[in-house]
Amino acid sequence: MVKKKIRRAVRVSKYVLYKETLVDYKEKFWSFMGAFLGVGLIAFCQADFLPKIENVFLIGSFGASSVLVYGAIQSPLAQPRNLIGGHVVSALIGVTVYKIFPDIVWLTAPLAVAFSIIAMQFTKTLHPPGGATALLAVTGTEKIKSLGYMYAFSPVLTGVSILLLVALVFNNLTKHRSYPTNSKLTRFFKRKSWQ
Repeated sequence: MVKKKIRRAVRVSKYVLYKETLVDYKEKFWSFMGAFLGVGLIAFCQADFLPKIENVFLIGSFGASSVLVYGAIQSPLAQPRNLIGGHVVSALIGVTVYKIFPDIVWLTAPLAVAFSIIAMQFTKTLHPPGGATALLAVTGTEKIKSLGYMYAFSPVLTGVSILLLVALVFNNLTKHRSYPTNSKLTRFFKRKSWQ
């Protein structure tokens, strides 16, 4: 009786921990392709269009956003409003905090992240990589800090716009994937992508 219960518990655990978290190969392929092209386009723009001295177009938080918009496309945190709004709001907060308290990293870093979370919650644009975008505004290189409020527009807004455009194409190429979760928008993109 005890052995039976243990075996059943092991089977259930394997199912929950392993099989329920599996993503089929088609999903993995489209996630890979979207992330590769999205981040690749940003990196291409940085490498070919910006002088080596000013290479700040590709920021780390775009990698985390790629996980959401290509790998977890049904998540509320991965939707276009959250992607764009979360990054831009957080960038503006980060730059503002840095301008008020320059060079006090022990204060600016936590303030930027904390205020960006609150601002994203108020604006209903919560996007976890936005916290990293705010943090980069206060701890980034001198090139990033010298951009001031332009940081919110380039690289942040420009980069997330590229990620969004690629996500709209790649996440709607097959009938099994649809992005964003708003059904009216999804039908529009599905109809437009095949005509």
